Amino acid sequence: MSATVNLRPVLESDLPMLALLRTDPVEASVFGWNGFRDNSDLYRAFAEGTMLTADGGRLVVVADGQPVGVVSWHQVRTAPSSFTWNMGIALLAAGRGHGHGTTAQRQLVEYLFAHTQANRVEACTEAENLAEQRSLEKAGFQREGVRRGSAFRDGRWRDMVVYALVRTDVLGDGR
Repeated sequence: MSATVNLRPVLESDLPMLALLRTDPVEASVFGWNGFRDNSDLYRAFAEGTMLTADGGRLVVVADGQPVGVVSWHQVRTAPSSFTWNMGIALLAAGRGHGHGTTAQRQLVEYLFAHTQANRVEACTEAENLAEQRSLEKAGFQREGVRRGSAFRDGRWRDMVVYALVRTDVLGDGR
């Protein structure tokens, strides 16, 4: 039986998990670990009510009633009057490998197309992160190409694979 996966706004009780996903090498995963960080910005964003804004946000991934990670998105300008959403995901170690990421990413895409006028949602992942590439493809994303040397992690520059969906891929009629 597969888990029920939902997205919901961040609660104050989720903040330690969000901080853990940024500061614990095991929970962040080899691809998400970028060194120790100050997490005061997470607590400040929550206190100021800016976890969800018109320019982006964060939602908690919940599987069978338990928080297992977070999805996030932000605007990337593509022309003076248009933008795309760039999204990401971070799951706790216990939440990986169960399909939660695929489901959560698809739900986020559907949410963004239902509630914004954006025509495109993109995601980038390290070229070595084959599990995330499979997850994005299962969620319906199409691989578009490789951005060479565009992300610095663990002492070296990494290639990133670009994936995207456009509105008609999801809704079919161009709404």
